Amino acid sequence: MKIVSVVGARPQFVKLAPIATAAAAAGVEHIIVHTGQHYDPMLSDVFFDDLGIPAPDVHLGVGSGSHGVQTGAMLSALDAVFDAQQPDWVLVYGDTNSTVAAALSAVKLHVPVAHLEAGLRSFNRRMPEEHNRVLTDHAADLLLAPTHVAVDHLTREGLAARTVLVGDVMTDVLLSVRDEVAGRSSALLEELSLTPGGFYVSTIHRAENTDDPDRLRAVVTGLAAVDKPVVLLAHPRVVAKAAAHGIPLSQGSLIAHAPLAYPDLIAAVLASAGVVTDSGGLQKEAFLLRVPCTTVRNETEWVETVELGWNVLVETADEIATAVTRARPVDTDAAPYGDGHAATRVIEALRAR
Repeated sequence: MKIVSVVGARPQFVKLAPIATAAAAAGVEHIIVHTGQHYDPMLSDVFFDDLGIPAPDVHLGVGSGSHGVQTGAMLSALDAVFDAQQPDWVLVYGDTNSTVAAALSAVKLHVPVAHLEAGLRSFNRRMPEEHNRVLTDHAADLLLAPTHVAVDHLTREGLAARTVLVGDVMTDVLLSVRDEVAGRSSALLEELSLTPGGFYVSTIHRAENTDDPDRLRAVVTGLAAVDKPVVLLAHPRVVAKAAAHGIPLSQGSLIAHAPLAYPDLIAAVLASAGVVTDSGGLQKEAFLLRVPCTTVRNETEWVETVELGWNVLVETADEIATAVTRARPVDTDAAPYGDGHAATRVIEALRAR
């Protein structure tokens, strides 16, 4: 069996790591295509190095651009890649332009498509990611759902026959990296002279929080007013938008910092008092590490984190400051995202078909 994985953004590189390991263990031929959607080394190359992922077999180098320009460039390049590789499966990894482009290219060429992390829904149609995931789910031949909630969404959309519950592959790698960094001092603490439990980790990058200057200013104001230092791991998108809007990212309690390598990120989150983010992946990672999370959105795909009390959704500057300083949630043994063996189930599901 031959699988072509198409990835292009940081959360997808994390999910790729256990898939690459499981494919190698099963003797499956696995071709990795990197679209270049995230081209900053700290958001791309370093993840391959730190997570032990084989170097991409194909790098499209698409880079940034509008949704239409970026997706069109990927489509143009992927047609030739799939034609040359003739895979048994094209495996796509989430809600990005890389995913929807690969799914569309493959189905037009009659190559079977499997969608990892299928069935996630925010029900916010203003999010580009929501359209990408819905379109991909309805185009794909096999839907690899991470949670029971995702299975329920797919069932309601008439897609139950194509759906398999495998668990969340990000849990696989998160648990492994957590064990690797346990007991190791976070480099971020030493660099910024922080104390364990004496700071928060933040990432903000979504268009709804960065494109409008008033909205970005409100988010920054809320973070700057928190009671402890807030280390903003500044995605290139937010750096560019803040500069364009004339909004300083280091002010009050807020400290802007370059993104971290994945193991360093996990070590920093473990040492922190909490996380403030608009990232889907980091919400879930915080929950798995049992670190309180505050999500700067009015909805989330990972509803289990909210239902279990470890995540709070906020919008305004005042809500941010209040939520971040709330009491620690009640401990839980709930494991809605699987047992750390999802990647093995993914490869088994692909081989079974």
